Amino acid sequence: MESLHILWMSTGLANFELGQVVMMLVGCLLLFLAIAKNFEPLLLLPMGFGAILTNIPLAGFSEVGGLLHYIYYAGIDTGIFPLLIFMGVGAMTDFGALIANPKTLLLGAAAQFGIFATLFGAIALNYIGLDFTMKDASAIAIIGGADGPTAIFLASKLAPELLGAIAVAAYSYMALVPIIQPPIMRALTTENERKIEMAQLRHVTKIEKVIFPLGVLLMTIFFLPAATPLVGMFCLGNLMKECGVVDRLSSTAQNELINIVTIFLGLGVGSKLSADAFLNTKTLGILALGAVAFSIGTATGVLMAKLMNKLSKEKVNPLIGAAGVSAVPMAARVANKVGLESNPHNFLLMHAMGPNVAGVLGSAVAAGILLALVG
Repeated sequence: MESLHILWMSTGLANFELGQVVMMLVGCLLLFLAIAKNFEPLLLLPMGFGAILTNIPLAGFSEVGGLLHYIYYAGIDTGIFPLLIFMGVGAMTDFGALIANPKTLLLGAAAQFGIFATLFGAIALNYIGLDFTMKDASAIAIIGGADGPTAIFLASKLAPELLGAIAVAAYSYMALVPIIQPPIMRALTTENERKIEMAQLRHVTKIEKVIFPLGVLLMTIFFLPAATPLVGMFCLGNLMKECGVVDRLSSTAQNELINIVTIFLGLGVGSKLSADAFLNTKTLGILALGAVAFSIGTATGVLMAKLMNKLSKEKVNPLIGAAGVSAVPMAARVANKVGLESNPHNFLLMHAMGPNVAGVLGSAVAAGILLALVG
């Protein structure tokens, strides 16, 4: 009987706790969203599977000596995985639309207002007992940038204990861009504004595209060195793409490397979705603040575009301002779709890509600012 008791106590059935079961169901929900709904599947699938693995009793995946433990500390705690993903994203990014219309940089900057508004919102939640520190609030606020790697990078530096909830919130809201943004865009614009057709963008030369990432890196070095890890890797990837002499490296960064790192990044984040770290009131606060940050970022981008339309000689469709929240290229596609609903001849995709890629840089700069101020 003693041997049978020992055997029983070594099974998962005898050791499951309610919190672990709940978190495994959360992992299954992430898998469902990735597979059935196609919501950010590249990251939500490994993240959801990682959540299941880390909550298996006695398996020790996230403990010292476990696979997920080493994945997390080798790539996320060090900040390496988000930086490598930023390099891959840079290699896939075309700055042509931004270079052709530099004014859209303001839209990308305006959309980051949601980050700083949410920073104060997180501090305000202390008055209802959630107890967020300034570092916690900064890590939560970056969700408003709608840039998953940036959110993971900043959370790993400032609030690693909140990483799981922040990553889930960031990627969930990125996946929900087509649902969250259109009502805000329609509420803040008139039918006539949504019908505005913008002039065709000028052709951008190769030399401009090569100089641009170098110029962005130089400006970051001069004015915000804290942001150079993210911006620098992004610019390296973009330079490899645009220079035309290292196609093999550019292809690797865009495909094999970013795919491998995404698998490990998802598993590493999943390792932080343990029951004791995720099932608390702070998680609910993070999810609520993430939605607020994302909504404010969308609204301020649209309002800035409306202002530009009033002041500029050339017409600016306010819908493209919503793409400033990053989430490349989904936010640009949503702006284009909403524009086509009002005017079937209104193709805004390339115009929206300007603020969209500017939003990637904007979120990296915002992360650098927060890291410099509270890191």
